[in-house]
Amino acid sequence: MPGLKGDYLGMTLTVSELDIENTEYFRHCAAHDFHLQQCTGCGLLRYPPGAACHNCGSLESRWVPVEGKGTVHSYSEVHHGIQPAFKERTPYLILLVDLDTQKGKPGPEHALRVGGNLVTPNGVLAPPELVKRVGIGSRMKMVFADVTDGLSLPQWTLDEEAKQPARPWRYPKE
Repeated sequence: MPGLKGDYLGMTLTVSELDIENTEYFRHCAAHDFHLQQCTGCGLLRYPPGAACHNCGSLESRWVPVEGKGTVHSYSEVHHGIQPAFKERTPYLILLVDLDTQKGKPGPEHALRVGGNLVTPNGVLAPPELVKRVGIGSRMKMVFADVTDGLSLPQWTLDEEAKQPARPWRYPKE
């Protein structure tokens, strides 16, 4: 399978054809389907994709569909965009989301955590008024931002159908 390459907001993204696990992961994302590897040894899902299970060390896995919903675990609010295309879109949020799937396994402190930008439902970086509404505890759902044929990025948008916290926790402003 050839490697993947595309331009996202002025940045060149490349996944080498030698990176078999990530090529397969992004193949699913390009179809707007979220799939993760499931270990055939212990049954746990893993993210990011990899050659071996981080829990039991098994080299065997299969790709399974996973619901892209969860809760913001942490975030970074960017006010100084380094890339020219990002400068005009500040502030923007980079989110780390605990997936609902497999939360608390193999132990209570564990979760599958998937990063991505906060975007609108159509995959565009979120405007400032949406940025202000999201914080730790916000309920999110995954959407995909198409980069090029065969390459889409999993991103996060506010799940308007889910019960949201009255005031999600946000870092205090200096």
